[in-house]
Amino acid sequence: MNWEQAIVEYINYLKLERGSSKATISSYTYDLNRLKEALISNGVDRPTLTQLENLRASMGSLSVVLSARSLARLVSSMKGFFSYLTAEKYLEVNPAEQIEAPKLSRKIPVFLTETEVQEFLGAIDLSHPQGSRNLAIFEMLYACGLRVSEILQLRLSDLFLNEGFIRVIGKGQKTRLVPIGPYSIKRLEGYLENRVSEYQPQPLYEDVLFLNRRGRSLTRAMIFTLTKQIVEKTRIKKEISPHTFRHCFATHLLENGADLRAIQLMLGHESITTTEIYLHSSVEKLRDTIEKLHPRADF
Repeated sequence: MNWEQAIVEYINYLKLERGSSKATISSYTYDLNRLKEALISNGVDRPTLTQLENLRASMGSLSVVLSARSLARLVSSMKGFFSYLTAEKYLEVNPAEQIEAPKLSRKIPVFLTETEVQEFLGAIDLSHPQGSRNLAIFEMLYACGLRVSEILQLRLSDLFLNEGFIRVIGKGQKTRLVPIGPYSIKRLEGYLENRVSEYQPQPLYEDVLFLNRRGRSLTRAMIFTLTKQIVEKTRIKKEISPHTFRHCFATHLLENGADLRAIQLMLGHESITTTEIYLHSSVEKLRDTIEKLHPRADF
């Protein structure tokens, strides 16, 4: 087996057995092809343990040209790849087991204040033919804490508005139920009233929730473009993306007393340590509480 065959087999495993997303597949393919090129240039032309003794040397050459974040992602991709080859008995031991990814500082996510969110939503032009659709999209990103990929995958059959829930398919094709409030339901229903007449769903897209003007699925690029166009109409100076509204969802819930575990479930995070990054937002609030209430705060 050569590198090309090994990578194709692993990618097929991710697609068919793990149900990995298109974005994950794309990232792993890119990373592993980059690793393959580095290995071949170091004389490692196939995945055998004898040749893979040069694995660290190959990683050393990559570390010179990659940022710490890119290298960390590459190491993660590599570990999964070699773990698969070991499990399938192509290798006796995992040669990447002892390789450590560089330590990364946790980046505090950009988020908007509640006032800024209202300003952004208020800047959406409802007189525009796609205004009600755009408002419904950003309302749901904020009200439900969705990823862009998740909102693009939503189907009419995923809506349980009478019960106040939507069904979301997240990373790894994992399904979760997320509450949706009356205000957001009203905005969504405003779009649904004219969805068929305005967007004329094409065959195979009848069940897709958010459509473009051609009656087909919206793209990630379109959501990013809409975000940029809308924020330019506001006084907001922060660098934001559609994902910012997911950060706002978690941050505002936490600031208003929500349980971190509940936020984790609604966001679809596998580990609560991923959710803990939103604790940054409540530091100032905690300090205010101590200054007002603790008997030793006034000194």
